[in-house]
Amino acid sequence: MFGANGLQDFDYVIVGAGSAGSVIAARLSESGQHSVLVLEAGGAARHPWIRIPIGYGKTFYDTRFNWAYTADPDPGIMDRAMYWPRGKGLGGSSAINAMVWVRGAPSDYAEWGQVALGWDWPDVEPVFRRIERWTGAAHPARGVSGPLTVTDVSEHMHPLSRAYVQAAQEAGFAFNPDYNAERFDGVGYYQITTRNGMRASAAGAYLRPAMRRGNLRVETGAHVTRVLFEGGRATGVTYRQNGQMHQVRARSEVVLCGGALNSPQLLMLSGIGDGAHLQEMGIDVVHPLAQVGRNLSDHLGIDHLYTATRPSLNQELRPVWGKLKAALRYGLFRTGPLSMSLNHGGGFVQVHEGDGAPDLQLYFSPLSYSKAPSGTRPLMSPDPFPAFRLGFSPCKPTSRGVVSLRTPDPFDPPRMQPNYLSTEDDCAMMVAGSRLVRRIAEAPSLRAVTVAEKEPGSACESDAQLLDHARRACGTVFHQCGTCAMGRDPARSVVDARLRVHGVAGLRVADASVFPTIPSGNTNAPAMMVGEKAADVLLEDAKHGGAS
Repeated sequence: MFGANGLQDFDYVIVGAGSAGSVIAARLSESGQHSVLVLEAGGAARHPWIRIPIGYGKTFYDTRFNWAYTADPDPGIMDRAMYWPRGKGLGGSSAINAMVWVRGAPSDYAEWGQVALGWDWPDVEPVFRRIERWTGAAHPARGVSGPLTVTDVSEHMHPLSRAYVQAAQEAGFAFNPDYNAERFDGVGYYQITTRNGMRASAAGAYLRPAMRRGNLRVETGAHVTRVLFEGGRATGVTYRQNGQMHQVRARSEVVLCGGALNSPQLLMLSGIGDGAHLQEMGIDVVHPLAQVGRNLSDHLGIDHLYTATRPSLNQELRPVWGKLKAALRYGLFRTGPLSMSLNHGGGFVQVHEGDGAPDLQLYFSPLSYSKAPSGTRPLMSPDPFPAFRLGFSPCKPTSRGVVSLRTPDPFDPPRMQPNYLSTEDDCAMMVAGSRLVRRIAEAPSLRAVTVAEKEPGSACESDAQLLDHARRACGTVFHQCGTCAMGRDPARSVVDARLRVHGVAGLRVADASVFPTIPSGNTNAPAMMVGEKAADVLLEDAKHGGAS
């Protein structure tokens, strides 16, 4: 597809083949009426460790599949520099995440709808159903014919996970068999994006089937360096592939789907962002937009580690014979611990009185790796003693960080300043979460299988001690979002409700960066929903007179 100028021309150029980009590419190319190019900086992401669900422990630090970013040292967490893995390759972070499928609370989207028309819960709920191929109990709220398989694994839980769910009920929280149906709060078992025991990423569900179409082209190893403009309109991009620079033109629109870290980085590299910062970097200002890279949100979590009186997954996965047994079971039947995610149980509960929406997400794993060397996540080489982890993350943190340019070099990582635990509310929630975890651990069903709390331990008791432990031991839950937020006011947001960059024609952003506020749970499902909604508005605009 070459234009008269000798450059390659496509109707749509999509930057990034992650959770949203894969969806948009598939939907835009369905009719055959639009030519679509997807540029992905990573590779094809076909390695066995990507396809085996528990293999995400192997990809956690593998730079073939992972950008392996490190945020700036943060005073809120004792000046630690937090490690932030981000997916690199087809499927993006959906190819390396823990696969937990959480739509979020209806109240999350009520917040979105206040600043962006068309994003309230009644608007997005049908879109989630469109995505899903749900394998669990039938419910009118669940989709059953969508591209992405969401698997009910509740029948395959470890006995300790069942003890956790029972203990949480004894602590006063209702059992919820399907948090993605009519009720969000309660405790239960996590649903995961697997199909027949193998990971179901956005690439596998959407992009790879669409790649058979003649109007869709996907280029891997193609690192986009800049968006091109003519007269205030985005007209294409430049990218490097195999050491060579290329240009491609977009007849209709350029859509950025690089995620919460790379989409704002590319906007700034292209001259869209805070004018003073761009000038400091020596970048010509194409359009000043101060909120690019602002509003960075993330879920911050912490685990309490308990030694157990009964075998945990540690005893199944640590011995050589256990590894062989698990591998054989997986190879023959696609079942067993290798077919699962790390967190079996969890839930969404309220610890502070308010509007009734959950304010804490819970996690339970019958596996521990407290002795793991720095820079490793050896899920197949856990602790030698029986243990489990009971953790939490506040649903709606109020601390906000910033993504900016470290250098004007597009091949350098962006600068990431999380500003974790920089508000009193967030600090109070970390203390409340630890106390709630202990309350569940003391309930009869877990107390019966527990030896002791190993970390942080009984000596850590006062609010000050619990907060100090949180600052030292907390970690990201890998839910960075919000850095190109939707909104009506260009002074307070980056894109409008139709995901168009304020003040620039022909350019949209569609990924987790556009979330106005952070959802209450995991972010992969909302990111894919954004992809579906983005495709809807792009196709609507094409039908009614072309691009923005």
